Amino acid sequence: MRKEEITENLNRVHERIVTSCVSCARDPGEVTLLAVSKTRPAQDLRLAFEAGQRDFGENYLQEALEKQVALADLAIIWHFIGPLQSNKTRAVAEHFHWMHSVDRLKIAQRLSAQRPRDMPPLNLCLQVNIDGEASKSGVAPHEAGALAEAVAQLPNLRLRGLMAIPAPRQTAEERQQPFLALASLLAQLRERLPDQPLDTLSMGMSGDMEAAIPCGATVVRIGTDIFGRRE
Repeated sequence: MRKEEITENLNRVHERIVTSCVSCARDPGEVTLLAVSKTRPAQDLRLAFEAGQRDFGENYLQEALEKQVALADLAIIWHFIGPLQSNKTRAVAEHFHWMHSVDRLKIAQRLSAQRPRDMPPLNLCLQVNIDGEASKSGVAPHEAGALAEAVAQLPNLRLRGLMAIPAPRQTAEERQQPFLALASLLAQLRERLPDQPLDTLSMGMSGDMEAAIPCGATVVRIGTDIFGRRE
């Protein structure tokens, strides 16, 4: 049955997180599992929630909003993790707890202005194009500090950290290189902005989670290993 499949997959992923944390003397409680649920039916999210999963990441806004309506009875923590056009910021500001993929000040300004005053500040990560890939979104590493300083001045947002999607690599050592670079960049931001709650490194997916956790990942974004391969 689908419920058993998702529950078993979640258990296996949690075991991997614990094993990775133990291997580098980290507390497994420091790592949040974010279930990447784009293109998955709302029922799959409900089954994962029933198995104990609380944080879900969506890439496609309209699809996410439809799921939020279908799952309104569940206390889900919603994360937007995809690229966002400036004309769609209001829906994210009004309906999400986290935004992982800010790479322009204009997007942050709109999210801040459009966040309802009766909601807590929107948790926000800056997406860094850590490998300088032309095909990927993200601020360049050398520009992240200036963007972070500007974002930190905006009301209704909480700048929490950095997110990245590195290019695929072959060996474990190679996979760790961009994660170490992102962790180093976050350490620099903490010195530059000591008053900000910069506690989040959103990095690591199904194929490279074991490389990301020893480098300081606090959020791992896992889709396939929870829900299976997409049709």
